[in-house]
Amino acid sequence: MRPRTRGFLIVLTMLVLAACATEPTPPTVKLPPFITPSSGAFPAPSELQPQVAFWRRVYSTWGRHQVALHDDRHLDIVYGVITLPGSVGEIQTTEQKDFVKGHLETLKDRLRQMEYKTAANAPLTPPEQALANHIKASSGGASAVFGASDRLRSQRGMRERFKRGLEISGRYDTVFRNVFRNAGLPEDLAYLPHVESSFQNHAASAAGAVGMWQFMPGTARQFGMINGAVDERLDPVASAHGAARYLRHAYNNLESWPMALTSYNHGVGGMRQARSIFGNNFVAIVRNYSGRGFGFASRNFYTEFLAARDIAQNPRRFFPEGLNYETPLSLDRVRLRQGASVTALASYYDVNSSELNSLNKSWNSAAQAGRIPLPAGTMVWLPAGTITRLVQRGAADQALVLADTVATAKPH
Repeated sequence: MRPRTRGFLIVLTMLVLAACATEPTPPTVKLPPFITPSSGAFPAPSELQPQVAFWRRVYSTWGRHQVALHDDRHLDIVYGVITLPGSVGEIQTTEQKDFVKGHLETLKDRLRQMEYKTAANAPLTPPEQALANHIKASSGGASAVFGASDRLRSQRGMRERFKRGLEISGRYDTVFRNVFRNAGLPEDLAYLPHVESSFQNHAASAAGAVGMWQFMPGTARQFGMINGAVDERLDPVASAHGAARYLRHAYNNLESWPMALTSYNHGVGGMRQARSIFGNNFVAIVRNYSGRGFGFASRNFYTEFLAARDIAQNPRRFFPEGLNYETPLSLDRVRLRQGASVTALASYYDVNSSELNSLNKSWNSAAQAGRIPLPAGTMVWLPAGTITRLVQRGAADQALVLADTVATAKPH
């Protein structure tokens, strides 16, 4: 028997435990169980609490060196947490992928055997009985025993990434909240980048979603974020305005924030289809809807948001070691009333072109090189104090700027 398999069988004999010894040491003060509170905009029904609790563990308990083996429907069924071998990076090595695959295959075989014996009313071995008891004690109950092998999934921990996202959010929280408040939307939507990108502005998905708010190209064009010179997906504040426009549209169509948020992953049309079958019963949609493309990510998107909000609102509970939040850095922000090249802007504001480009990463290479002008309406970030300096020397030209467009957070 291979060493990794022998070690895993030891884990299987302890399945009644909610967590494995590989998890980080908890705080010395034992805290009562955390229950996600409901709010008017963001309800947290009891049926979804196991999912929310699972994602809190992914975000705040399990590190990137750990992988949880769990049921993909009943997320309170966690069979074990294994530790990846070797040096751990953002992407798993081939050896680490094979390590996880081996554990999944071993556990899948044992679950199948347990299911077969249970269906045949045959006696179970002690490890098989431990598996069955662990499943029966979950939110799925005794019926969850059947099909457990097909629902087996692995999830890597994200504690370090989420913690860094919390720290980065200190730079953006105030301005993001202002964006949603001014749009007449719930301010807590400012937590959404924790789910989408962990506040990493360079994030890019295999499907083509880009930036902190993870917009696909088609959606970004639909909501006015892309033109021949600018891709606002790469500007966190500009894309927050785009997110506000999208979420307003989604809420107006779906009339429910759980539905609107899930549409961020599954699309407004997809959620309309789900609603046509289950009405506004969001729990029923999460549990039973099986429309095309409505998989694990879509089923869990809203509960991931609730978990991220829980942690962001109670950071010392989940990260007792403390956090080093980034300080909001003020920049000036102006809106062009007419087209202008980077060269003209640099000259007018007495700012080096390279500095302008570094602050405005949403401009494409042709615009940054001055080969094409930035169109009217473009939001431009400037070094803090630029507008004040201009006004003091009496050079503020209203043909180029709107004086009330001042930023309160650094965009990059």
